[in-house]
This record gives sequence, structure tokens and C-alpha cells, in this order.
Amino acid sequence: MIEFTPLASSSLGNCYHITDGRTELLLEAGIRLKDLRRKLNFRLSRIAGCLVSHEHADHAGAAHEVMKAGIDVYASQGTFKALGISGHRAKVIKAKQPFEVGTWTIMPFDTVHDAEEPLGFLLASNAGKVLYLTDTAYSKYVFKGLTHVLIECNYSINILNRNIAEGLMPEAMKPRLLRSHLGLETVKDFLMANDLSQVQEIWLLHLSAVNSDEERFKREIQELTGKPVYVAPISR
Repeated sequence: MIEFTPLASSSLGNCYHITDGRTELLLEAGIRLKDLRRKLNFRLSRIAGCLVSHEHADHAGAAHEVMKAGIDVYASQGTFKALGISGHRAKVIKAKQPFEVGTWTIMPFDTVHDAEEPLGFLLASNAGKVLYLTDTAYSKYVFKGLTHVLIECNYSINILNRNIAEGLMPEAMKPRLLRSHLGLETVKDFLMANDLSQVQEIWLLHLSAVNSDEERFKREIQELTGKPVYVAPISR
């Protein structure tokens, strides 16, 4: 049985725990190691590896600390280069080249973000197939046989426009958001383009503290897909 637990989810830091009942992984290393230890009840030794999507601090700020704690970090060459990280625990992976960590087979794929070599991940084991997709303007790919969808839903365009009109957010930030993050409208289009027949859970991640509406996003995605939808609480 696959279990997914958000440890942190926001522009301040992202980190998630996932297990298929046999191998435990981290997705992202965007919180301090001491906070990570506490959130995992000081059971860090159970973690078989950490997948990092790109080099931005809210996703990779603690990558070096995680490596020093004895955990292999898996990321692209571009990510490691941007972070200035190397060493035997820095495991370089490439888009569309699968690799294994314990009982998981992981397929990285390229995403669309303002980073050096950003990746999304498709994780498969006997327990199911999980899509992890964050910090991208859209997905180039569609997927079959998914059981769990973990997807960024950062903003809604109408909330963003309202905040700009009311002076709550500078208009200069809008182009970057549209070019590098998944909004509610794009998430809906993406979900409808994919095979959701086996999906058991959809998790909405990395919501903006100002440009999102947790209840609305959850309700609209649930009505659209007919699937159970959960929202990772915004870390503040």
C-alpha cells in the first residue's frame, strides 16, 4: 500500500515522504535537516533515497545536509551543478533513463521551469504507480495506469489577476508564474488528458499562500475527476 505524507509544501520549503510499505523515499529536500528529523520522528535511517526535482532552495536547500546524513540524493547533472554539490551520495540521473531505489523503479522526465535541468518523476512498485509533478508550466507527457497523482496546483489565474488589481502582488511576478508553475486551470486540463481509471488519490501540492484557495481547488478537482482529492497544507 502506498502512503504519501506531506512534510512541507510551499514557497518556503517542500519535502514529502512516500513509501510502498517496503522502501521509504523523500521527494525534495527543501527544509532544514533538524526539521526533517523531527517530522520523521528521528527515523531518518529508514530513508533509502531523496529525489530532488531542481535546484531552487525551497526544493533543494537541504540536499547537502541530507547527503551528509547518509542519504543518497538523486537529481540531474544540471541540478547538482547549480547547487555546487558532488560526492558519492550525489546520484546523477537523466530524463527518460529509469533507475531503481529499493523496491521502486523511477522514471525521471523533463519539465518546464526556470531551472538548469528540472525533472518530474514517475515512481512504480508492486503497490502502484505514482506521478510526482511540480514546478512546471505544463507537462509534455501523459501517463497510463497511475494510482496516485501528486501535482502542483500553485495558483488560479483569476485569483492572481485579482491580487494584482488590488495591489497585493506586483504585476511583474505574473509572467514568471505563468512560465514556471502549474495553475488550477492547467492542472484540470492535464488531469483530463490522462488515464485516471486506476487513480486512488490526487494530492494538490505547493499551493501559493496568496494566489490559491484550498477548499475551492479541492472541490473543483474532486468534481472534475470523481476521485478523492487531498491538499498538502501550506507551510508558513
